[in-house]
Amino acid sequence: MFSGLNNFIKYILPKRLFYRALIIVAAPTIILQIIITIVFYDSIWIKVNKNMTRSLVNQLKTIEEVYQNDNKNLDFFTDSYKNNFNFEIGINQEVFPSKSGERRFSPMDRSLRRELKSVFGNNNYWFNTSKFKNAVEIKIRSNNDVIEFLVPKELVSASSVRLFVLWTTLPSLILIIIALIFLKNQTKPLVKLAKAAERFGKGDYVNDFRASGSQEIRKAAFEFDRMAKRINRHLNQRAEMLSGISHDLRTPLTRLKLQLAMLQQKDISKQMSNDIDEMEKMLNDYLEFAKTQSQESTTKIDLNDMLNSIKNKFNNDKISIKRNKETVELKARPTALKRSFENIIQNGLTYGNKVDIDIQKGNNRSFVIFDDDGPGIPEDQYKNVFKPFFRLDKSRSLNQSGVGLGLAIVEDIINSHGGSIQLGKSKYNGLQVKISLPF
Repeated sequence: MFSGLNNFIKYILPKRLFYRALIIVAAPTIILQIIITIVFYDSIWIKVNKNMTRSLVNQLKTIEEVYQNDNKNLDFFTDSYKNNFNFEIGINQEVFPSKSGERRFSPMDRSLRRELKSVFGNNNYWFNTSKFKNAVEIKIRSNNDVIEFLVPKELVSASSVRLFVLWTTLPSLILIIIALIFLKNQTKPLVKLAKAAERFGKGDYVNDFRASGSQEIRKAAFEFDRMAKRINRHLNQRAEMLSGISHDLRTPLTRLKLQLAMLQQKDISKQMSNDIDEMEKMLNDYLEFAKTQSQESTTKIDLNDMLNSIKNKFNNDKISIKRNKETVELKARPTALKRSFENIIQNGLTYGNKVDIDIQKGNNRSFVIFDDDGPGIPEDQYKNVFKPFFRLDKSRSLNQSGVGLGLAIVEDIINSHGGSIQLGKSKYNGLQVKISLPF
């Protein structure tokens, strides 16, 4: 039971830190405001209005009784009330109104109706509080006459309630606005840190990040900056090492080729040349793997245009592209992403006869699905083929002539863009490569 309630509360609460902090600051202020308003309304304002209305009705009852007992001095009596209490009193023989003029949901009307009913009884009174701005019209049935009263509203309802509401709500609004400004300044450095971490996770080099905000946030930002620099230094060292080894080995391989060309034994020379060619292909794979770590700026690209340019580069009718009707744009490093797509297409053409490419657009992500009709990969080897230098020797090798860096390069590029890659069985019973990339 409590677990379900806890999940429901987590579901309805805002997810962002700014709005959660705003609730922490504003909720006590609003709750205190509501409590004070209820206490004032229930304990003070209603009681004051009730006493004021009761006093007024008693005065009206007194006037009505004086008129019934002695109407000779009525003019003097009404003039005294007019001069001293600002009452307007009139007596006539008009028809008593049959339609009520009171408002159903007005507290002032309810209080006045309750007191008039208890003193004069049913159908012997009539009043209207909305006809005049600063006065209340009241009619009392007295035998065959109708006594009309026009009394000030401040004798029925306390006018301080508006000032009370103003002085209680206005400071609360000012405090909430001040809290909004301070919360915005405190959460802005966290937002900047989150964006910098997101950019770094997608493979961007974050060089323009500056720590700001409170001491704790500055410390977290400083440690993030140190971590990013250490990771970049490690990646650069790895890329430089692979690149250096590959370049250094090319020189002796070239000399070996020249020496083999001068050998008289052509059979031995041919076999050794094949081994050297295979070694050169391995070195090319090493270089390509090292290039995935090279620094490249992020730009906005269109997936439809990029895949069309790759198809034109291969100039192969075995490649078919199902374009998305909408424009599929995302921020990426174009050279690296293009290299990963080319690796997948090249593997599909090497081990199959055709490659189908489907471009799909979701809410926050784009999908590129490659289907080929090759022999495929066993499901228990899906995770292994992403490991560097792993070679599949049974039904299919994604890098038959290399060292097993094909899908390792692709996964490294896709992950550096904040995406993911999945392998499965294609509609042609071959291999399906599904790539997901964020916008």
